[in-house]
Amino acid sequence: MAQFILAHDVGTGGNKAVLVDTTGKIYSTSFEAYSIHYPHPNWAEQNPEDWWEAISKSTRTLLQKSGISPGQVLAMTFSTQMLGIIPMDSDGSVLRPAIIWLDERAEAQAQKLMRKFISPKVFAKIAGAEMCGKDGMPKLLWLKENEPHIYRKMCCFLDVGGYLLYRSTGRMIIDWTGASVFGMNLKKKTWLTGVFRYVGLDPSKFPPLVRSTAVVGTLTPQAAKDLGLLEGTPVVAGAGDAPSAAVGSGSVGEGEGHAYIGTSGWVGVVTTKTPTGKSGVATIHSADPGKAFLFAESEMAGGCLDWMAREVCKDVRLPENSPGIFAYMDSEISGVPPGSGGLIFTPWLYGERAPVSDTRVRSSFINLSANHHREHLLRAVYEGVVYNLRWSLEIVEKKFGFAVPVLRLIGGGAKSGIWMQMLADVTKRKVETVDQPQEAGAVGVALVAAVGLKIYPDFESLKTVVHPAQVFEPDAANDKIYDFMFEMYKEVYTSLKGLYSKMHKESFF
Repeated sequence: MAQFILAHDVGTGGNKAVLVDTTGKIYSTSFEAYSIHYPHPNWAEQNPEDWWEAISKSTRTLLQKSGISPGQVLAMTFSTQMLGIIPMDSDGSVLRPAIIWLDERAEAQAQKLMRKFISPKVFAKIAGAEMCGKDGMPKLLWLKENEPHIYRKMCCFLDVGGYLLYRSTGRMIIDWTGASVFGMNLKKKTWLTGVFRYVGLDPSKFPPLVRSTAVVGTLTPQAAKDLGLLEGTPVVAGAGDAPSAAVGSGSVGEGEGHAYIGTSGWVGVVTTKTPTGKSGVATIHSADPGKAFLFAESEMAGGCLDWMAREVCKDVRLPENSPGIFAYMDSEISGVPPGSGGLIFTPWLYGERAPVSDTRVRSSFINLSANHHREHLLRAVYEGVVYNLRWSLEIVEKKFGFAVPVLRLIGGGAKSGIWMQMLADVTKRKVETVDQPQEAGAVGVALVAAVGLKIYPDFESLKTVVHPAQVFEPDAANDKIYDFMFEMYKEVYTSLKGLYSKMHKESFF
C-alpha cells in the first residue's frame, strides 16, 4: 500500500494541501482560499483560525478526492509564508489577528531600531540591508509600543508555521528557518537575546527553537478530528516558503544556486558558510540543518505580470478555449525582438530588497516612445524581471564568491518557455526547470519531512530525487543587446533613486 507525506503550502491567499509520495511525486492536491484584511493603510492581517479551517477542509477534500485512507499518511508538515506574528496567551489563545509579512506598519520602529546602531547605513553594513516596516523585530516593537496590553499578556509570539504546529500538536515552537528572519545566531542555533534586550524586546517572549526536520509531535485528538486523519500521526516542523522551495528545486548541494519566479522572485544558494549579508542579500537558515540559505529576494517578479494582466490587458477578450491571459502575453511578446525596442521596465512596484535595498524605489517605464506598442510594454516587463535576477546573481557571484553556472528555476514563471529562454540569454547560463515548478514548495517541504523520518539519509541524497524537466541553453546572438540593456537598467536606479526618495518624503503620495 502506497504511503504519502501530507504537505501544506500555506501562502498569503490560501492553503494548498498536497499528497507527495516518498519519491517526491505529487499524487493529488486540494486548495482552499482565505482573506487578507487591511484595517488601516499599510496594514495587512489575517485570522489564524482561517488558516486552520482551510487546512482542515483541504485535508478532508484531499482524502476524499484521492481515495487514500488516513492510515496511508506517514506524516504532515508545513511550508508557510514567513515573518508573520501571532501573539499567544499562556492558555493557547490568540490575542489579536496575525500581522503578516505584507504589513508595513512598523516603518517608524524600523528607523528607530537602526538608529540604535548609529544609522540605517551602518546597520545595513552589519546586517546586509536596511530594516523596513515589514521586518520582524520592528513589528514586535510596534506591538510593544502601540498595543502594550497585548505585549504584556503575550507569553510568546508564533509565526505562521509555529501556530500551525501548535494547532496540530499543542507545542508552541518555531523552526530554524522561521526564527532566522527574526534574529537567530546561525552558528550557535540560538536566539540573539543580547540584541533583543538592546533594542527593547523581552527574549522570554521568543518561542523555543527546533530544526526543520524535527518530528515535533503527533496529531492531538482534536486536530485529528478536524483534519480527518489518525490521532498520533507524526508532525514534522517544516520550513518557511523560500527554504522549502529551495529544497524542491533540487539545488541542495554546497554552493548550488536556484531562482524562483512567482509573485515575488529570488536567487538563492545553500552553503555551510554563514556569510554576512550585503547589497540587500540576506543570510537566513536553510531547511537543511547543516546549511545557511543566501537569499537575494526581489519583492515583485511574476506579480508585475499580474499587474499588467489586470491593468494593461484588462480589455483583452480571450477565446473560449484559451489557456489563459499569461499564455496570451507569452504569444504577444514572441514577435518583439530582444531589448523591447529600447524600452526598460523596473519591477519595483512595492520597493525592493535585492539587488537594491530601497523601500522608496518604484517601477518605471524608461525610454517610452510613440513607436512602442502594448507588446513592447509586455516584453519589457518580462525582461525587467530577468535583469533584476541577473543583477542579484551578479552580486551573489562577485560579492559572495558563489559560482552559479547552472540556474535551476522554480515557481509559476518557470512554466513560460519564452521567459526561461530570455533568462538563459540574459544571464548567459543554462537554465533548468523542474516538473510542476509551482509545487516546488510543497514537494520541497515533503522531502524535508522525508529526511526527518529517515526515508532519506540527508539532503545531498535528494539531488537524485528532483530532476530537470526542461533545459534552456543561452543564445550568444543576443549577448550584445542584452549586455547593453542590462547596463542601462542598472543606471536607471543610479539616476532615479534620489527622485524616488524625494517623492516619498511628501505626505500626499
